Amino acid sequence: MSILIFKGHSCSYFIKAFDDLTKDQQQLLEQTTTLEMAHGFQKYLSELEPCLEPYPPITLKQIQKLFPKNKKLKLPDLQSIDFRYVTYLSWIDIATNKLFIVYPFEGQFIGIERRITPTHKKGYCLFCNRHQELAFFTVRTKASLDNYSSIGQYVCMDNHGCNQSITNTESLEKFILSVRK
Repeated sequence: MSILIFKGHSCSYFIKAFDDLTKDQQQLLEQTTTLEMAHGFQKYLSELEPCLEPYPPITLKQIQKLFPKNKKLKLPDLQSIDFRYVTYLSWIDIATNKLFIVYPFEGQFIGIERRITPTHKKGYCLFCNRHQELAFFTVRTKASLDNYSSIGQYVCMDNHGCNQSITNTESLEKFILSVRK
């Protein structure tokens, strides 16, 4: 059984990572210094769940507006999604072999759709940085009036697991902002 090495160490490193902590939030972070075993850490993580920021509310109509050129858009079942654990909304249309991503950024949603090619190999996902089964996600962007360029990245085949494993959205946002329409 692995032992966590938080005990006895200052949690000021964790606290400094956040700009505006309430007293309750700071106390939650300070609890990390008392954790001794993996099961204690898992219990601690479950206690943090009420602090999760859920994905902003979105409707099927809003999703359709993000992909106006796709008349036969296969939409996800929004009722079956637990939005507490969603960083980006995504689904694959197997018939067209396309990955659709909807990401909330600065109060609006950004939609990206492009071809996805399974690699049948493991590697590191751009979004969550886990070692998983990957697919190559290729996005074609307009570089200038008559010029297009393609940008491709390796992303998880398991979008649900990817979402739950993201700890930093920097790579995800950088990619989305670089390819958005």
